[in-house]
Amino acid sequence: MPAIVNVHQAKTQLSRLLKRAHEGEEIVLAKAGKPYARLVPLEEAQPRVPGIADGRVDKAFFEPLPESELKAWNQ
Repeated sequence: MPAIVNVHQAKTQLSRLLKRAHEGEEIVLAKAGKPYARLVPLEEAQPRVPGIADGRVDKAFFEPLPESELKAWNQ
């Protein structure tokens, strides 16, 4: 069960609450006694692996776009 902390209390104890969230605890911030937001730890970023997509681009990929396409992008 997540800890519920009033916004006023959270303002005065933000560093402590961040530490608790970083350690894995979920903290619910409440405004006027009603749940308002969650403070949760970030997920660890997964390393990106280059070259996982199949396919290649040909010379046409590098050609300028037709005028009609450019107009659609610049609206």
